[in-house]
Amino acid sequence: MSSWEAFQGTWTNELSNYSAMTEFFLVGLSQYPELQLSLFVLCLIMYLIILLGNSLLIILTILDSCLHTPMYFFLGNLSFLDICYTSSSIPPMLSIFRSHRKSISFIGCALQMIFSLGLGSTECILLAMMAYDRYMAICNPLRYPIIMNRVLCVHMAVWSWIVGCLNSLVQTVLAMTLPFCGNNVIDHITCEILALLKLICSDITINVLIMSVASIVLLIIPLLLIFISYIFILYSILRINSVEGRKKAFSTCSAHLTVVILFYGSALLMYTKPKSKVTKTSDEIISLSYGVVTPMLNPIIYSLRNKEIKEALKKLFSKRLHLT
Repeated sequence: MSSWEAFQGTWTNELSNYSAMTEFFLVGLSQYPELQLSLFVLCLIMYLIILLGNSLLIILTILDSCLHTPMYFFLGNLSFLDICYTSSSIPPMLSIFRSHRKSISFIGCALQMIFSLGLGSTECILLAMMAYDRYMAICNPLRYPIIMNRVLCVHMAVWSWIVGCLNSLVQTVLAMTLPFCGNNVIDHITCEILALLKLICSDITINVLIMSVASIVLLIIPLLLIFISYIFILYSILRINSVEGRKKAFSTCSAHLTVVILFYGSALLMYTKPKSKVTKTSDEIISLSYGVVTPMLNPIIYSLRNKEIKEALKKLFSKRLHLT
């Protein structure tokens, strides 16, 4: 066989490997088969809580006129985002937990990455905008209604969605158009981009560079802005003379700050951790916390720590009782 024929045969085999990639196998946590049923039940319960809790918050922010403020407008966006985010990842995850094959189609994997990256990026920006809203409400209360008008709030929310979606489209298209070396086993519980990049056999320098830039722009910078906002908020709260005024100011910020810590804590562990120091199992546990536990806790935190939400709930249930 000539060298050209050998090269042509090798090239044909590689091309067939690249083109034959029609599905992936998600084998994350499969080393614990005894936990599959428990994980299925646990994730299903948490998913139902996510749907119920976030849907209830959206309904309250629409129906109750007292909640027609910038703070609850952004909260409604956050709740809708959490429903979309979990609906793109948890149902396939539940299917994989109960399936022996544990496969997902190439298109399904790409769509899951687009939704998870896009909605995760959007939430980073949205939480920073919510911090800015709290800063304006506490540090500039007289100018707050003028500055945080409806048009500005809509623009802020729309741009957070646009930036998040653009980031996910760029990263997903760059990853999914690269050649895979015949290995279609993703060592994760979802189509997570970091796990998928390990299957690519060509140079991924551009992918890593873009991901690093995106992590700085969408994780580090918003977190820094939130931190600066809360420094000014804390300074303004400490200048309030009345104890009741301080409590009220703290209560309006505590729920958002708790959500920020939960979300950014898991996100930073997920995308900025040293890979050599984290085991595969802990990586998947962080992913579960980031993608399931945090969206479930968001409506619970806002309901427990917010008097206006509690009052809106009481009014909603009292109306239901009168109708019955």
